[in-house]
Amino acid sequence: MNKHFERTGPLTELSSYPQWAQDMIADCESTKARVLDHEIWKLMMDLRLDEESTANFMLGLWPFIERFPSFMALSLLKTRYGRSPGDNLARRWLVRNIRVEQNHAEYWIHWSEGAGVPRERLLGEAAPHGTDGLSRWCEDICARGSLAAGIVATNYAIEGVTGEWSQMIYDSTKYRESFDPSIRTSALKWLHLHAAYDDTHPWEALEIVCTLMGMDPSADDVAHLAECIKRSYTSMILLGDRCIQNCPDRLLLSEAAA
Repeated sequence: MNKHFERTGPLTELSSYPQWAQDMIADCESTKARVLDHEIWKLMMDLRLDEESTANFMLGLWPFIERFPSFMALSLLKTRYGRSPGDNLARRWLVRNIRVEQNHAEYWIHWSEGAGVPRERLLGEAAPHGTDGLSRWCEDICARGSLAAGIVATNYAIEGVTGEWSQMIYDSTKYRESFDPSIRTSALKWLHLHAAYDDTHPWEALEIVCTLMGMDPSADDVAHLAECIKRSYTSMILLGDRCIQNCPDRLLLSEAAA
């Protein structure tokens, strides 16, 4: 049995976690960077994301946003009270945060409407072809993977990187001021809530994963968790690629970067 992990340092400092977790996160850093460096965020902040690409983004991420509490519920089903400290920690955290997530779908709809994609399209149209990989992956790993794998793929990897790209966009005065003042606060509420400023959710998820895995998990188990993280990041990269594949300014942006 793995030696039990109990955090003693600050929640949001990587040094508070076992060396295997620090190494795993370092291994995934370059893949995460590809998410944050994706062209879609630059196009969005520069107000050069055309109508089709904007609709692809709002419609493409909607199934993931709408089903995110369901992914957490699938993880919750794997917990057993009193079985282990990790189970207890995960159970309390998942129950609390499923409730927190309940209004986020509505906030996404407000952002979508403010960006010109009406509620009726989100609720009535299928996601654009090729954008469903992220939601399918998260549902699969939360349903069929281990408790640690589901939490690291969704609540650590996706929530973490989403907090960072949300902050980039929310910090853009140009983007914020593109919304009419009469709807700006409501339209940007999803971004505001997910901006990474003081968001502890990914760190709390990492603490749960480390508590579940202990101080000395097998190298194969750690490698599997790293692959889950990378697959989550890669799924978001591919979704971004699909959203802007026909964006007129994408080629211009690529040429400028070169």
